[in-house]
Amino acid sequence: MENAHGSKLSIVIATHDRADALNRLIADLTPQLREGEHELFIADNGTPDPSPLSPSTFPIAHIHDPRPGKCRMQNRAIAQAHGEIVACLDDDLTVARDYVTQVIAFFEQHPEFDAMRGRILAAENPSKVAGKLAPYLDLPIADDGNDVIEVRGVLGANMAFRAEALYQVGPFDERLGPGAAGHEEETEMSNRLRRAGYRIGYAPRAVAYHEVDAARADRSRFIRVAHERGFCRMIHERHSSTDVLTKLVIANVRMLVARVLRAPTSRIAREERRLAIAHGMYDGLRQLPPNSARASPIATTTGGN
Repeated sequence: MENAHGSKLSIVIATHDRADALNRLIADLTPQLREGEHELFIADNGTPDPSPLSPSTFPIAHIHDPRPGKCRMQNRAIAQAHGEIVACLDDDLTVARDYVTQVIAFFEQHPEFDAMRGRILAAENPSKVAGKLAPYLDLPIADDGNDVIEVRGVLGANMAFRAEALYQVGPFDERLGPGAAGHEEETEMSNRLRRAGYRIGYAPRAVAYHEVDAARADRSRFIRVAHERGFCRMIHERHSSTDVLTKLVIANVRMLVARVLRAPTSRIAREERRLAIAHGMYDGLRQLPPNSARASPIATTTGGN
């Protein structure tokens, strides 16, 4: 990161093979952006060719790598950013018309916070799109009400940081996230921020709307993703064998109780997720080298490869 003042806000959109959705998000953002005050980076990965972008009057820095790796490409973009604030968005979102203004206002009005979890709402009613399978959509919704509060972590789809905080704690862990182990990159970053004494706030007015794709309402996918999350936790966190086995036993008991009580699908899905995470942690315990989380090879990407 070029730790220099210039642009007030740098926005990084991580994308993989979603050109239509990406261009919708860019169309939402560009009317809000002003040259000299804002920057827009596209962190494009995992496709042979760069995603085609619609013509734009605002300059866009399009960084592409055919190799998969969301965190690696985010890190490359952040390393080139000049903003005092760095916001990260996923490509399957749209944003409110005042999103840029609200992100900047949050940091100006709340100097106590060094990172922001933005509000994420469903773009459509999930139940209308997926019916009874809606609990299996696994949307990254973040709706903690209308007040600014302190929270434990950011959420990757809509998050922002003071550049100085990122500079101090280092880039995203490239072992994690899509294109690598799959998940947990924002959790690992949140843990590092808190350990360094930085605080994270929820910004209710920095609103993004997440696409509701009926194809995501798939139980097997839901369980697979939860299992991957559990495995990722063993990569970046320390958990003893006793801790992991206890979580697995508790998750099995909770799942059994929910089935015996014939709980609604929403409850069953929650318990299936808990159990799959516990299984993922158990598999990580067996497969990963001992104390692998302690090694934590945080990347030092500064651009280039």
